[in-house]
Amino acid sequence: MLGLFIVILASCCTASADVSCGYHSCNLGEAEKLNVHLVPHTHDDVGWLKTVDQYYYGSNSSIVIAGVQYILDSVIPQLLSDPSKRFIYVEIAFFSRWWEEQNDAMKENVKQLVQEGRLEFILGGWCMNDEASTHYNAIIDQMTHGLRYLNDTFGACARPRVAWQIDPFGHSREQASLFAQMGFDGLFFGRLDYEDKENREKIRNMEEIWRGSQSLTSPHADLFTGVDENGYNPPDGFCFDAFCRDQPIMDNPALEDYNVEEKVDKFVAAALKQANHFQTNHIMMTMGSDFEYSNSNVWYKNLDKLIKYVNAADKNMTLFYSTPSCYLYALNHANVMWNIKKDDFFPYADAPHQYWTGYFTSRPGLKGYVRESNKYLQVMCQSHKNLQPLQVYSYDGQLSFTWIRDAMGVAQHHDAVSGTSKQHVANDYAKRLYEGFDACSVSSREECNKVISTALTGNNEQLIFCDYLNITLCDLTQSSNQFVVMVYNPLARGVSKYLRIPVKINFYLIILNKFAQQLVPVSEATLSVRRNRGSANCELVFLAKLPALGHNTFQVTKHKTSKTVSLLKTKVEKVINQDVTITNEFYKVKFDGNTGLMASIENIASGITVPVKQDMLWYNASMGNDENINSHTGAYIFRPNVSTPFQCSNGKPQLSIFKGSNLLVQEVYQKFSDWVWQVIRLYAGKKQIEVEWTVGPIPVQDKWGKEIISRYETNLETNGYFYTDSNGREILERRKDYRPTWHLNQSESVAGNYYPVNSRIYIHDNQVQLTVLNDRSQGGSSLSTGQLELMIHRRLLGEDSKGVGEALNETGQFGDGLISRGKHWLLLDTVTSSAKQHRLLAEEIYMSPLVAFQHHAPSTTHIGWKQRRYNYFFESHVTSPLPPNIHLLTLSTTTDGGYIVRVEHQFEKNEDSTLSKPATVSLKNLLTDFHVSSCEELLLGGNAFKQDVTRLNW
Repeated sequence: MLGLFIVILASCCTASADVSCGYHSCNLGEAEKLNVHLVPHTHDDVGWLKTVDQYYYGSNSSIVIAGVQYILDSVIPQLLSDPSKRFIYVEIAFFSRWWEEQNDAMKENVKQLVQEGRLEFILGGWCMNDEASTHYNAIIDQMTHGLRYLNDTFGACARPRVAWQIDPFGHSREQASLFAQMGFDGLFFGRLDYEDKENREKIRNMEEIWRGSQSLTSPHADLFTGVDENGYNPPDGFCFDAFCRDQPIMDNPALEDYNVEEKVDKFVAAALKQANHFQTNHIMMTMGSDFEYSNSNVWYKNLDKLIKYVNAADKNMTLFYSTPSCYLYALNHANVMWNIKKDDFFPYADAPHQYWTGYFTSRPGLKGYVRESNKYLQVMCQSHKNLQPLQVYSYDGQLSFTWIRDAMGVAQHHDAVSGTSKQHVANDYAKRLYEGFDACSVSSREECNKVISTALTGNNEQLIFCDYLNITLCDLTQSSNQFVVMVYNPLARGVSKYLRIPVKINFYLIILNKFAQQLVPVSEATLSVRRNRGSANCELVFLAKLPALGHNTFQVTKHKTSKTVSLLKTKVEKVINQDVTITNEFYKVKFDGNTGLMASIENIASGITVPVKQDMLWYNASMGNDENINSHTGAYIFRPNVSTPFQCSNGKPQLSIFKGSNLLVQEVYQKFSDWVWQVIRLYAGKKQIEVEWTVGPIPVQDKWGKEIISRYETNLETNGYFYTDSNGREILERRKDYRPTWHLNQSESVAGNYYPVNSRIYIHDNQVQLTVLNDRSQGGSSLSTGQLELMIHRRLLGEDSKGVGEALNETGQFGDGLISRGKHWLLLDTVTSSAKQHRLLAEEIYMSPLVAFQHHAPSTTHIGWKQRRYNYFFESHVTSPLPPNIHLLTLSTTTDGGYIVRVEHQFEKNEDSTLSKPATVSLKNLLTDFHVSSCEELLLGGNAFKQDVTRLNW
């Protein structure tokens, strides 16, 4: 079924709009003429070459001259002076700043312009998000943040009707589905593959209906979609910004440079050429570009002249100020049959050899941090609800949730999580996320401590969050003799999660209540990453069973002994030229001693054994050539110099193995080189294989940029087909060297077959499926039958001339190169069983439990402690766990005291014989201590009642 359902439990939105705004305000032109909709606009990146603050204020002009505040300062008076003029604005992250600086008189003027439909908000998200590296949960959140801001500030007239994704580098089908469910009537974008565009121009298919879901019935996920002819720029010769080089319209015939007829003829020719690519007698021209209109008088003065002289020239053409929504409305009245598109717009290339597929992996550290920060945001929103009547706490004078929401909204920008900004801007994105989380953690500690102190007296310690648990670094746990582990599960179904806590063992014995536990030595790979930080020499491993939407706590105590006690009854052992096997109840994984590589995977329950060779390899990055100097690799572009990658190992990986005494976890360590490591784990009771990779610092002394991949080779007959997720939600079929809607002339056999992978990629034959799940966005492909690969890290020395102006050469904390660590999870099973497994596991990975610590355990003298001593705080906030096919996507409060609840059916149509069936959820009895007084269904963006919005019919 795979549908999203959103309700609000309280008051919400302005019910209906004034008739003067929206489509009622549109000029639809003249029926017998070519109608040219001139759209004044500015495209304001929320960070790219400069930070978001620098762009807003106009500072750091040595990089680029751009100041967003001056754009809005300049445009508003122009609109007020002439009722024929219009303007659209997009990025609410910028507009909200400007709005707060205005006086009451200006605010009233702006509200009037919005009511008249002359200042129109398009898209309305906090930013214009990327569509390749973003997860649907974060997309919904950032759009909601902006859309609800507009509704709260201006009412229903500010509700955007058109999505405006003019700059992202490829477009996902799930994004279209989300826009449709947010109530948008259409989408316009600027970038698509150059071959695709050429083909569409020939067959006049620049606009169509995009069917955004194979599971939702039409038209629920259908979205009218159009391609802007000029990207998002004006036609050649008609850029009138103060910084443009095109000639203005000089209309005094007494002067030598008079050029009215020349300008009219050139514009008419451009309009007729564009009209030849479209089906109706309406075309739209984007009159603006990056950070333009800071002196809007220059633009509007020349556009006024252009309109005047073209319309007077009797060319059977009429020009007028318009907006994308008015253009869309005109198309809706054109009585035209439109084609239907069912796939997506990946990968994107703007020229031969220039595939924008490198950014799927660029800046893996930032991509991982964005993913982690989203989890923090969801947990804080849930805890705010669950721990009522506690309120949001202030942090340095600002609401803590505003900090993290703003930071997460900015991080979804198409030059943020994409990894395509300058280094100092990427640092700023990460800093904002850290400060946002730090603000939230202050309120979270206070809220959680109040709850704990009411249950267990004598415990008023602050919660401690350890940011470096992934490299076994936590000052509290490695130095304290007694501490508490608090684990929160943000999913509305119970989960079991293995925790790995850094500890230091010398003369102490670790006691974890009475749970099964295991001590695992800190690996050589971790020590190489940690360097001189931390003193933990072991990880305490145990299984935490967590309630649905709730938390559990565990006491850890160190007992001093008279002599050194080692629980490491089985140490890490190096293996030389011997086969190695690890196994649990579900899987047996074999490694070839001669190659040092994984050799096979056996699914014990299904009786399936498949030879699986996994290796770590690297492509050498192209530096261009004399014929095409701009075709080298960079932050955006992936172009290997040769299609056959090089091995990361010098000969073969060094193998080591660890099997604990009670077999909670078994690990195989692979050292490919001094900068590439891997650990393959099997946990007791877990139906997946965990692969932890550590890459860096990537060496570049040989003057080659390197792009590191993890490749899996099997004997499955896949015939060039493979499957990737779309923003973590629906699955799309891919095929090597193939595009469903045009004949592909492949110029890059590797990069031209890469696709974004947000949560999983898989291959299968008629019976068996191999699935690889990841913890952050990466590029992936299947370049030969039975094979799949994921790019996990990249360090480059060249620049791809796409605007960022510097190499993607992250030097990391120590200056010698960024070290990145992440995880893949492997599933090998029958095709019919795999869907359920990868759906639920992807959900658990994305919304993994949040772990925090306290210094001391509660007093054992408190009444009830004796009964709780081994599991002393265990609470769920749902009356009963949700069924596995239903996911509580978001649960958060609103500014007016209500709650937004989003639940989704997360299985696709016919994906699973049982779990794809419809399911019923009672909202009335969903949450504990939760009384529903009223309930209304909203659009997915939470900014309008669904019953009040009627989308255009096509």
